[in-house]
Amino acid sequence: MKNLNSFPRKFVCGLALALVPMMMAGTAAQAQTRGGTLGLVANPEPPSIVTAMNSMVAAQYMGSKVFQGLLTYDGDLKPRPELAKSWTVSDDGLSYVFELQEGVKWHDGQPFTADDAVFTIGTLLPAVHVRTGLVLKNYLESVTAKDAHTVEIKLKKPFPPFIYMFESGTMPMMPKHLYEGTDFARNPANQKPVGTGPFRFKEWKRGSYLRLERNPDYWKPGLPYLDGVVFYMMPDAASRVVAFENGTVQVLRSGDLEVSDLKRLQGMDGVDYTAKGWELFSPTYHLQLNLRKPPFDNVKVRQAIQHALDRQFIVDVIFEGLNWPATGPFAKTELFFEKDVQQYPYDLDKARALIKESGVDVGARPVKLLNMALGGNYDRLLEYTKQMLEQIGFRVEIEASDGGTWASKVSNWDYDITFNLPYQYGDPALGVERLYVTRNISKGSPFANNQGYSNPEADALWDKAGQELDPAKRAAYYSDLQKILARDVANNWLMDIEFGTVSKSNVKNPVSSGHSLTESLDTVSIE
Repeated sequence: MKNLNSFPRKFVCGLALALVPMMMAGTAAQAQTRGGTLGLVANPEPPSIVTAMNSMVAAQYMGSKVFQGLLTYDGDLKPRPELAKSWTVSDDGLSYVFELQEGVKWHDGQPFTADDAVFTIGTLLPAVHVRTGLVLKNYLESVTAKDAHTVEIKLKKPFPPFIYMFESGTMPMMPKHLYEGTDFARNPANQKPVGTGPFRFKEWKRGSYLRLERNPDYWKPGLPYLDGVVFYMMPDAASRVVAFENGTVQVLRSGDLEVSDLKRLQGMDGVDYTAKGWELFSPTYHLQLNLRKPPFDNVKVRQAIQHALDRQFIVDVIFEGLNWPATGPFAKTELFFEKDVQQYPYDLDKARALIKESGVDVGARPVKLLNMALGGNYDRLLEYTKQMLEQIGFRVEIEASDGGTWASKVSNWDYDITFNLPYQYGDPALGVERLYVTRNISKGSPFANNQGYSNPEADALWDKAGQELDPAKRAAYYSDLQKILARDVANNWLMDIEFGTVSKSNVKNPVSSGHSLTESLDTVSIE
């Protein structure tokens, strides 16, 4: 994984580079077939697909076809042009200038200009996007339109990962003419979104499907190839397999499937599989405890829980060899990963001893394990976790929920225990810090510091690491941070996730970036 600090401090992506995707699209148009509708699966169904306000995985997946960022990223996490055709970064890392594409229109026909970018970055995202807002509130000095197609962003202090923030899930461009002066959270456009992407909103039949249609005025010549995209809401993993086999759905993520079905489909003729494309996200899966509530406010109890969960068993047996046992707060693929942190090998006797040392009666009241229904292997993990906690003295009740209910409860700290699957976004200052820094103990997103972890020593290290330009010093800060978080068991880490992609062989170019299927899909075709 590339570190931005390995790039020159000043770099320019010129017009020639910006033209490459368009030249390629024109050439590919002669070879790729136009038409057809791509069937995908979204689970659980999100309440909204506006990526500026909903960071759920399904919302990012669906909304990335409608909304776009200034940049996208390849598998080495190098920036590529999107709504910005070129950009420069000053030597001191404090000034970013973006030259925008011309002739871009919103889905309602209004022009996309620098004013939209200024409004999005300076006003809307700080107010509604918990993850992005955290960075902007801490680092943004100003954002201005130099002219109709030039945007300048100035930072108060250096923030090396800033260049990674411009994809559609982190900094999606939003239409100023629809949102300025409104209640952002209640704006009617949230249910009938208007973006600049290759597909525009057509119809959402809740509980059944979301239909997007080809944008006839898309700004990339000759694209998209597809007539439309349909996301099917299928809570049952078996139904997804049937839909794939009968051709209703042509592409699935590995998380959409039982592992046994994933392996079986990989061996079939006419089916392709790739594990590439998740370099930006590096997702992890952890058990999240509400540290405001006893007994989870006791570190010995959290350590006991970590000893009671056999992560190798979870990967080898429950997930049939898919994924990797987590060793700490950073995924193994994350920049500055530190392996030398306190470990908690599976040991029920040690877990029970720690419970005894804590002096806490962990069975004094039943605790509720809030479950977002993902089905399949994840349901087996739920039952396993319940059994193991009960073996060390807990009384556990399963609390089922759909995606919207889960997000609401976690966002408002209304839970005892739950599972969470956050993305790490290529740099710990973007994807990991938000989960542990005290200033992000905030309501409004299920992917903030919802467990309520607070450690002043860790907070100081987050600030130093985020601003440091020297990669070696950053690595040292993040090494110390991981040791603190592991000692405190700030979350109970279970797995680093492999999110592969299964597709019908007649689907061309399904994965073309470092953010896999969570991108526009404007170059995908069906032969």
